[in-house]
Amino acid sequence: MSVEIFAKVQQLLDEVRASSISDAEQLEAFRIRFLGSKNELKPLFGEIKNVENERKKEFGQLLNDVKQAAEEKYEQLKTSLGASGARGKGSQLDLTAPSEVIPQGSRHPVSIVLNRIIHIFEKIGFTIAEEREIEDDWHNFTAMNTPEDHPARDMQDTFYLKDSTKELLRTHTLSVQARIMTSEKPPIRIIAPGRVFRNETISSRSHCQFHQVEGLYIDKDVSFADMKQTLLYFAREMYGAHTQIRLRPSFFPFTEPSAEMDVYWGLETEDDYRITKGTGWLEILGCGMVDPQVLLNCGIDPEEYTGFAFGMGIERQAMLRYKITDIRQLFENDTRFLKQFSGVI
Repeated sequence: MSVEIFAKVQQLLDEVRASSISDAEQLEAFRIRFLGSKNELKPLFGEIKNVENERKKEFGQLLNDVKQAAEEKYEQLKTSLGASGARGKGSQLDLTAPSEVIPQGSRHPVSIVLNRIIHIFEKIGFTIAEEREIEDDWHNFTAMNTPEDHPARDMQDTFYLKDSTKELLRTHTLSVQARIMTSEKPPIRIIAPGRVFRNETISSRSHCQFHQVEGLYIDKDVSFADMKQTLLYFAREMYGAHTQIRLRPSFFPFTEPSAEMDVYWGLETEDDYRITKGTGWLEILGCGMVDPQVLLNCGIDPEEYTGFAFGMGIERQAMLRYKITDIRQLFENDTRFLKQFSGVI
């Protein structure tokens, strides 16, 4: 038995010394066979126990000779093949050749506009507030003075969690305002950016998910005039120093009085006529004074404090700023579309 094992080890040693290798592929096969984790020498080391005691040392030395010879030959061949530039089947590495261009990413237009909005409001003392996207009915609707029979509660508008009528994907970031008002004392001055969800048909103008920025300011003696000046400042920082705004009466269950704010977009091009429907004015956000009932719902005394709130869709701002005509492009991750925004800040 020991004679056969000695012969097998000697045969492997002869094969190592006689191996002829001309490329990296053959070298890798050599390494796997003699030096890999499952090489042919491993089971032979386990045969030492079957060798006669007086020949164990001789057998162990022979195994080590094979291993050492394989290691030396592998290092020698690797060096020689590397020096000759052999890589695969005759391909060569040219160190003087120009490197491949590394593709650079680009910022998403929604991120660009969101950061711009945040920067504008941070300059006048607003801080960022973020909260959960899976919300409960009270913070999303009830706290915001939304009646039980309000259409926004209908399943056609809201994504409720399976087997639940109380947990849902938030339909607006007003829920963040509700949580802040119930956990902090005035004065409160926040903006709440985040993703929201509504059960709407996806088209060029609407999507089932989008992003909003909601703003809230509560303190003593806050007036409608304070709100108007704040939003005028925002519009001129966002769209230019000479931007005109107008406030039109509207209705929201959580503000009273309520308004929608338009900016004057102009009528210089055919696109301007189409976007503004021939009026030159374009709606960009909703706003109003916080309804006293909302303050009461959240534990704030409406006799002592007043406040205003506003909200806008970030995708809408991005579409206006960069003249994007289809909202679906903002969610498709098409690198050809996103590449247009490389270098934009």
